[in-house]
Amino acid sequence: MGKAKIVFIGAGSMSFGIPTFKDIFTTPELKGWTLSLVDIDEENLERMYGLALKMNEVSGMELNIEKTMERRDVLPGADYIVNSLAIERCDLWKEDFRIPLKYGIRHCLGENGGPGALFFGMRTIPLIMEICKDIEELCPDAWFLNFSNPESRIVLAVNKYTNVKCIGLCHGIFMAQDDVAHVLGVDKNSIEVTAAGMNHFQWLLSIRDKATGEDLYPALKEKEAGFDPSFRPFTRKMFRAVGLWPTCSDDHLGEYLPYGYEAGMEGYDFDQDERDRVQMKQDVKDVVSGHKDAKDWLVKSGEKAVEVIKSLHTGVRTYIPSAVVYNGGAISNLPDDVAVEVPVIVEKGKILKVHMGDVRQSVRSLLSLQVGAQQMAVDAAMYGDKDMAFQALLADPVINDTEAARHILDDLWAINEKYIKASL
Repeated sequence: MGKAKIVFIGAGSMSFGIPTFKDIFTTPELKGWTLSLVDIDEENLERMYGLALKMNEVSGMELNIEKTMERRDVLPGADYIVNSLAIERCDLWKEDFRIPLKYGIRHCLGENGGPGALFFGMRTIPLIMEICKDIEELCPDAWFLNFSNPESRIVLAVNKYTNVKCIGLCHGIFMAQDDVAHVLGVDKNSIEVTAAGMNHFQWLLSIRDKATGEDLYPALKEKEAGFDPSFRPFTRKMFRAVGLWPTCSDDHLGEYLPYGYEAGMEGYDFDQDERDRVQMKQDVKDVVSGHKDAKDWLVKSGEKAVEVIKSLHTGVRTYIPSAVVYNGGAISNLPDDVAVEVPVIVEKGKILKVHMGDVRQSVRSLLSLQVGAQQMAVDAAMYGDKDMAFQALLADPVINDTEAARHILDDLWAINEKYIKASL
């Protein structure tokens, strides 16, 4: 088995960079590989480069680590590209959330669903397309593993409009597994779940005891009825209505539904995010300087990107409980032309979707609310077309006022215009 090269775009992201580093430097099969770190923020890049060097030294993995602000310098010869980029993440996200509220649209979070997701995609997809054109030119056989939001729209765009091999990865299913284990009062590792749906909008089709195979849904329904009412109230409202537990949190779930504001309209906690980033920067500094033991960070993160890379390269067949993929029949009663999140099996050079058949009608109907909105949003982003963006807004279930939609479009278009461009 030869050595390979991973290019990490958006490596300055600590929220995904640190977990990815933890997994890379605890995976012996990657010893001696090349890790190329790419970010346009020089300060963040330098910080994470220093962390990578330290973890490489302590782990004994002997990786060849390089850094650059120019991705084209390192894409030639790449086998795997991990992407976690975000454009002015918090500053623009605040506007994605604030402006719809200004015009009376009640929405939740503003990242993966609703008008916020439209503009998150409008500014992000053109940059992703530029990266994909470089991949097609410089490393056409490479796999593109995406962490960036809005996941479903990015994965749909890449699969529909490029030849790049692409999947998205998210830990949402494991958040749901934690939640049902909490309600059941059992260790999360004692249960296994199977889910299907869309990113942040999956439904647990089965919950079983890992040792015995016992169906735990009856026990969950019984215990949930008397559980602490402050725990995941919106998720549980949908659980009682549909009969299946949805992923992955009240706010993410609420983004996709016209009544999702019931999950809360506080939006993302940007103040806590900033405090967390300050702490993470200090933690990285302490590890690099030796004030904290880097060996404490040599633990698996729970993310699956590196596990997928290892299996693609070694051929060790691996079941991954959840990945965002182009549907193509994986959920048979949804259109082929949409991104879904289902289990996959990874083999040597292949990622095979587990075909889930039909999901129950109640779930299909809820998922279908997103199909047209996401398809139209992707096309609007690909053409950089304002009229198409307006049509995508009108198709979104969160929008209930055409005049508000027009005002939202005008305001958010003006803020994001420098990033919006035709990719076709």
